[in-house]
Amino acid sequence: MDQFLILALDASNFVLAIILVAMGLVIIFGLMNVINMAHGEFFLLGAYAVVMVDSAGGNFWLGLLLAPVFVGLVGLVLEEAVIRHVYHRFLDTILATWGLSIFIKQAVVLIFGPAAMTVGDPIDVTVEIAGAPYPVYRLFIMGVSLAVIAFTFWLFFRTRFGLTARGVIANRNMASCLGVNTRRLDRMTFAFGAALAGLAGAVMAPIMGIDPQMGMGFLVPAFLAILVGGAGLAGAMAGATVIGGADTVAANLWSPVVAQIVVFSMAIMAIRLFPRGIAGAWRKR
Repeated sequence: MDQFLILALDASNFVLAIILVAMGLVIIFGLMNVINMAHGEFFLLGAYAVVMVDSAGGNFWLGLLLAPVFVGLVGLVLEEAVIRHVYHRFLDTILATWGLSIFIKQAVVLIFGPAAMTVGDPIDVTVEIAGAPYPVYRLFIMGVSLAVIAFTFWLFFRTRFGLTARGVIANRNMASCLGVNTRRLDRMTFAFGAALAGLAGAVMAPIMGIDPQMGMGFLVPAFLAILVGGAGLAGAMAGATVIGGADTVAANLWSPVVAQIVVFSMAIMAIRLFPRGIAGAWRKR
């Protein structure tokens, strides 16, 4: 029972991190019809932002606060320089963002080197849960993730900004005719989606190795989560729960290689049974 509880908590950590990354992908795709292949690199930039702050004499908590701001600004610059020129060319967005992905990874290698880096545990304390010790920092990760997820839902479903964004998603031309500045909304949304991934990278940095390839480890599960759950915030949460939970359980029971086989097999079956995603099938009922 203790092992099951610890496994469930570890799975929750991974699932919540995937949700943050997947929600950024969903928001960017839903509003701008852009498949952002560089989204995993926004995750790694968040982790490296913590490293930069730590190297400059700051501490982890300052890095955690600055990371989403830094990555959001990077997203804003990239959107202005590259992404806005390919909005109406769907396939070109894949090529453009894939090129940005390669550019960011190589820039990180040139600045920090190819070797993995680490960040010290900011809360080196454990708490006893059902008789088993568990790191307090992992509980902190879950708390931060849940707070940000709740804020994102509030922003898009309870504010005027969210109403405007959903209006643009439903009918961009009509929203523009009604006076909505879709260009400004695109910039803000892309930066917000990038900041979500950056925050996920920053908060996960102390519990994983930081290297230029780490973004792919969260980009692929995030894409699978959207395919399985559906293209929406609720779909991203449902898909991330299935994908992240299956990956963690299979990796603990067998091995990471078997976990990948299990995850991709489940994704294929889910896509075959629910073409519009789990959330889409539930809404159809």
